[in-house]
Amino acid sequence: MSDNIETPAEGSAKDAAKSPQTSGSPAPTKDTSNSVVVGEASTGKAAAIQAVKFTLLSITAAGVEVASFALMVWINSMTGWFPFWVCQSVSIALSVIYNFTVNRHFTFKSANNVPIAMLKVALFYVFFIPLTSWGGQVLSDLGWADWLLKGISLLLNFVGEFLWWKFVVFRGSENTNSLAKKQAEKSSQNG
Repeated sequence: MSDNIETPAEGSAKDAAKSPQTSGSPAPTKDTSNSVVVGEASTGKAAAIQAVKFTLLSITAAGVEVASFALMVWINSMTGWFPFWVCQSVSIALSVIYNFTVNRHFTFKSANNVPIAMLKVALFYVFFIPLTSWGGQVLSDLGWADWLLKGISLLLNFVGEFLWWKFVVFRGSENTNSLAKKQAEKSSQNG
């Protein structure tokens, strides 16, 4: 899967070279809906690819979350140490750390300040973890299956996380890391 990435300056130079300008008529503009511009949010085909990457990487993060949740539920079944809310909170925290790391680099290609980005992520989870942990505990106490509650939580987390990360955490810093710059350089060399 190769992304077309170009910097705004490169795109303008290419457009000017490809189309001679006639006086009085505006220069044709290049359709950039399929390309990723360094330092700008992905749009068009590139945004669709970004959503697919986020989904695939989030599935691996769900694996981290489910595995850690299962381990804690298993330990709880023998010891009684971990009520639902503890299993829920710890498994989400482990998943978020992993998911943030891989999606920051591969999906959003962001070179933003990590502590500031993590604070923005933490702001989402200051609300999400207590709501799903408390609400999940209430429903668990009412007899709802813990795995059903975990599934609902995973789905809510997936949708909420993508929207929060795309429009808050990585806003203004998409396609700024070394991976995006290398792809832009490769794309400009290929014409």
